[in-house]
Amino acid sequence: MTDLINFPNRIVEKQKIAQASPNLIHLKLPRSRLYFNTYLTAFGVGVVGLGYGLVHLINGKPTAA
Repeated sequence: MTDLINFPNRIVEKQKIAQASPNLIHLKLPRSRLYFNTYLTAFGVGVVGLGYGLVHLINGKPTAA
């Protein structure tokens, strides 16, 4: 149980990393690029799915001739 309570404070280290990095603010921390790219991938899949659905809604069902 003490492992959940007594852990080292790494705020100062992370602050030094963030302030020394020349990257954009949302890409400064170590794993932020992974999180950001995952978000962009999910967003892209959503936009493509939305476009696919809209095309099928606009075209409608083919009529039997």
